[in-house]
Amino acid sequence: MSSRERILRRVREALGEERGTSVDVPRRYRRRLTAAEAATRADVIALFTERVADHRATVRHTGADDLATSIAAALWAREARRVVAPADLPFGWLAELDGVQAVADTGLTDLDTLAAVDGVVTGCAVAIARTGTIVLDGGRAQGRRLLSLVPDYHLCVVHADQIVGTVPEAVARLRPDRPLTWISGPCAAGGPEARRVEGGQGPRALEVLVVED
Repeated sequence: MSSRERILRRVREALGEERGTSVDVPRRYRRRLTAAEAATRADVIALFTERVADHRATVRHTGADDLATSIAAALWAREARRVVAPADLPFGWLAELDGVQAVADTGLTDLDTLAAVDGVVTGCAVAIARTGTIVLDGGRAQGRRLLSLVPDYHLCVVHADQIVGTVPEAVARLRPDRPLTWISGPCAAGGPEARRVEGGQGPRALEVLVVED
């Protein structure tokens, strides 16, 4: 008897007669929303705003026509002088910048350059209201994963129609073969004495602009 067969035999013996039977999933994990509980778009956007704020991120709302001005205002408030952006970021997003240099990431930008900029501006693939999470998949206006990991400040543009209610809804919109980055607030980890330490492996500050088209 091989090692593999011995291990499998022990597993079968440990499971006993119940092996192969279905497992009852607790109701709280399989419950679906009723029609009365289904949120309207306004409710979904409001919940997303609330949850993002709970994660110690800044969230602001703007209209599509005012997006460039809102981006410029956010960067001015941060006193940013130099930011990096994906090469395919819509040109109009940065059209109102004055006194802020925008560097297009071509994929060759080194780590030292990324670490020296004051922040990064990106879009996203989808956002989740229930968890306050933003997902990037490297698609248009999102760039490489390094852009959301190295700079100290991340300004992310989220269009209202990109916000879904739940994680399953978000997964349905995403392609599993793409590099996915899930962001719920500024990067943080548990430090000494169980204290929250932000910016260990990502931006210390996350700001979200919700564009209500």
